[in-house]
Amino acid sequence: MNDLHLQAATDAAHAAGQLLRDHFGGTPDVNAFEAHDIKLELDIQSQELITKLLLERFPTHAILGEEGVAGDSSSPWQWIVDPIDGTVNYFYGIPHFCISIALRHHEEIQVGVIYDPMRDELWAASIGTTPTLNGKPIQVSPRTKLSDAVLSVGFSKTKTTIAAGLPLLAKYVQRARKCRLMGSAALDLAYVACGRLDAYIEQSVNLWDIAAGKLLVETAGGKITCTERADAPQKISVCASNGRIDLELTP
Repeated sequence: MNDLHLQAATDAAHAAGQLLRDHFGGTPDVNAFEAHDIKLELDIQSQELITKLLLERFPTHAILGEEGVAGDSSSPWQWIVDPIDGTVNYFYGIPHFCISIALRHHEEIQVGVIYDPMRDELWAASIGTTPTLNGKPIQVSPRTKLSDAVLSVGFSKTKTTIAAGLPLLAKYVQRARKCRLMGSAALDLAYVACGRLDAYIEQSVNLWDIAAGKLLVETAGGKITCTERADAPQKISVCASNGRIDLELTP
């Protein structure tokens, strides 16, 4: 069954990616400007397209996405969708964003797909199998030293999470080979899964940001810890790595 789910997620991601490519570089319609974020009309259009394609194949499933819920909300099968992860990048014409689609059954992620439409790169994972990038098997990096590592440290929008993230960034800038702030949690996790990054840390993300990437990292041999934040319902702190590098997170 997971083969059918994976194909459905792949097809939906490709369709949404074509939509985003077709409009990239223009002046997208903005639904809301927020202090540290932007909500585009294309976010809604992308999710509506993904929802339509998934529910056509699996009408009894639920869709849980950044732009709302659809389908049968009582279903144990839930598609978790981020229609544009990296919306600010997209709006500013920075070609680093993606579509993220995962499927969970009774709280366990079964399938995950992350698609970068600008590079035409698709990461795919199914529980119990080897993940792939454009059909080729991938695994996390073999690096073992923090001094050799390239890390991504993400920043959220609250004073609390910024205050927690800045010391981490300061530490890793000095100890790692390089640090990056790239603007797409899902792509950061995909990059960890295929060895481009050695670790990704962020203090506060949403489930749809990381659901597919979590499965990718785990099936690629990496380690990922997701912790619900006590001060922010529905928000998650995430630390993903190749599992070989000591990130020195404990004193």
